[in-house]
Amino acid sequence: MSERKVLNKYYPPDFDPSKIPRMKLPKNRQYTVRLMAPFNMRCKTCGEYIYKGKKFNARKEDVEGEDYFGIRIYRFYIKCTRCLQEISFKTDPKNTDYEIEAGATRNFMALKLAEEQAQREEDERKEEEANNPMKLLENRTQQFQLLFGLLCSVLQ
Repeated sequence: MSERKVLNKYYPPDFDPSKIPRMKLPKNRQYTVRLMAPFNMRCKTCGEYIYKGKKFNARKEDVEGEDYFGIRIYRFYIKCTRCLQEISFKTDPKNTDYEIEAGATRNFMALKLAEEQAQREEDERKEEEANNPMKLLENRTQQFQLLFGLLCSVLQ
């Protein structure tokens, strides 16, 4: 019986590795990978909802001419489960996310919207403090009172 996972291979004494022909692989070679849908999306053709975590056999390729500080960007192609329309998206290392390219639309993301709203409110508060020194003093006093109240409640 042979090994299930072959670790060592037999090479005869007259073996010459230079006689083995080398394959020329194309630069934009596509690999088949198994991946999960990274976000909720809806097919533009049939309207089928594809939920985050649905598994697909996808084709993966490098995006030519695009990178982010030396990090390669990959493009994935999946097929809609109902109509077999091709959906493509690519990695977005800048935002640590994915960008939908064709075939589907990305669904509403409540978490991202909440983060954007909080960031916008923080920016407005900083701008208001920069323009109004009295508001800056009021906010600092309010934060100090809040921290002092928490500290007193912990010590008791």
